[in-house]
Amino acid sequence: MAEIPDDEYILKTTSACAGCSIPLCLRYITKAAGPDTVLVIPACCTSVIQGLYPNTAVNIPVYNVAFASAAAVASGMSEAFRAAGKKTNVICFAGDGGTVDIGIQALSGALERGTDFLYVCYDNEAYSNTGMQRSGATPLGAATTTTPAGKKEFKKDLDAIVNAHNPVYMATACSAYPLDLYNKVEKALSITGPKFIHILAPCPPGWRYQSDKTISVGKLAVQSGMWVLYERENGKISLTGASKAAAKKRIPVEDYLKAQGRFKTASKEEISELQQAVENNFKRIEKEVDGTC
Repeated sequence: MAEIPDDEYILKTTSACAGCSIPLCLRYITKAAGPDTVLVIPACCTSVIQGLYPNTAVNIPVYNVAFASAAAVASGMSEAFRAAGKKTNVICFAGDGGTVDIGIQALSGALERGTDFLYVCYDNEAYSNTGMQRSGATPLGAATTTTPAGKKEFKKDLDAIVNAHNPVYMATACSAYPLDLYNKVEKALSITGPKFIHILAPCPPGWRYQSDKTISVGKLAVQSGMWVLYERENGKISLTGASKAAAKKRIPVEDYLKAQGRFKTASKEEISELQQAVENNFKRIEKEVDGTC
């Protein structure tokens, strides 16, 4: 990937679990953002991954804040930088718990005010740093420590909620496709106004697969359609990367589920519901791409 800079802002000394996809996400986000960047991080796995004070594995400024306040803090920070005539990138980097559940009020407010920032939600589909409890992003049928028999509700549609705020740019990405992520962050930061990127970030201990399978599990998510890669610029959606092929032909959802221990208790009915949800989602996206809905 010759087009990606050699500069490193995430050092090789993180406190992440073996096989964790979050440092991979951070590495390519910061490569795209460059040194004139501040990360705003609420309570989440990255609070641990960055290292123990006074040491840190993050080679740019980081502002650690309370769970619910990330977008509000970043909003004020962005306003202060702009008032001082600085173009410093302000990037919120928050997990699904701090975005889908606890932080969604502050995120909504920042998007509504037109804050000039990039909000990144890395989604490992649970409260992983406190022991893999269920979050609003946990999918139907997934076992967590608070849903040991499998979650009974579908994953909350965060992207639809964000899209309702009409941000100038929003996209999805997956840690298994770092170049796609890099390009989307680079584009987002070239645009003034509120930007949002939702990244699927597989978690070996939480999803119960071997730590060397993180990339293959991420690719299975996209190839099955359980995770769709797209961009939405000024409301117009377009599929990107491997999801273009998945829109035409995809592997069964069951192939993605059976690669993870967290779905061992999922019933045939739940697997069928997930497969149907994938089909319905692609039909909706294709209609949007065609401009018929």
